Amino acid sequence: MIKTLVEQARRYPGLIPQFFFLGMGLTGATFYLIRLARGPHVTMWDKKNNPEPWNKLDPTYQYKFVAVNTDYKNLKKEGPDF
Repeated sequence: MIKTLVEQARRYPGLIPQFFFLGMGLTGATFYLIRLARGPHVTMWDKKNNPEPWNKLDPTYQYKFVAVNTDYKNLKKEGPDF
């Protein structure tokens, strides 16, 4: 498959940027999925030791990747500790 890509790139040099950006997009998507899967609020990997990890997070923990309007530093915890 790689041999075919190289042959196509030699025959049609306009495809080189497309291959480059496609590779960058796939790499970025892979790293982002790994980041999401290893988050502290994911219970999929360790269900026995920490079945409810979201209870141990600080109320100022930023859940979103980019928070546009929310200032997580000034949030207060609402609800009891379990």
